[in-house]
Amino acid sequence: MASVREVYQGVRDLANKDERGMISPAEFNSFAAVAQMKLFNEMFQNLTNLERITRANADSAFDKSLVKQLKEDIATYSRTVTIAKSNDVFERPEDFAKLIALSTAGSVLNAMSTSTHIAVIEDEAKLQHVLNSTLSAPSTDNPVAVPGENYEVFPTNIRRIKMRYYKLPEGRSVLSGASIASYPRFGFTVLNGKEVFDSSTSIDFDMPEHYIPELIKEIAVMAGINLRDPQVTQFGLQKG
Repeated sequence: MASVREVYQGVRDLANKDERGMISPAEFNSFAAVAQMKLFNEMFQNLTNLERITRANADSAFDKSLVKQLKEDIATYSRTVTIAKSNDVFERPEDFAKLIALSTAGSVLNAMSTSTHIAVIEDEAKLQHVLNSTLSAPSTDNPVAVPGENYEVFPTNIRRIKMRYYKLPEGRSVLSGASIASYPRFGFTVLNGKEVFDSSTSIDFDMPEHYIPELIKEIAVMAGINLRDPQVTQFGLQKG
């Protein structure tokens, strides 16, 4: 994953190149999670745009495919959880970002899953039509869900569901690389009057390593570093 140390060094060096002055760890840390979230949201928009290119047969094939690479990046955020009904709804996980799919929890019978796909209906008029219909009313074989702050599922006798979703980007342990519920931060100790990187108090970005240049660029912009100079921009990309 993207090293917070490398990203900080890249932003710091860009600031020096631009003669902006030193960017402090506190200032860097205040921008880190915001920059990460911006790039995370852009992943999904870029995927939509790239899929249009693919349909036009303009994308590269196999391992050079931009769509394939982006889908692999996004897949690192996918999670599956089983959720029990609470107060007539199924609550979203705290780290929920985007829904992939819903299904009934089901069980395994003769090595086969009895789980059933749950259709998600976002249009209120369509929902009312389905609920009031005698032909397409929700059933255990044809359940539907209504998104909101949480999810309502019909028929109401369904008590447990499986949710496949993309989680929000958080942080990664510098030491183990494990996902942790904390945001990226550059931790440091002061040695001889200088701020020295401290891995024990630092948290890496929750993004693949090849996003380091983009993270450097986003944080630099937030810090007010002038990136209009091609030499400054190229310097930052080389550092990434």
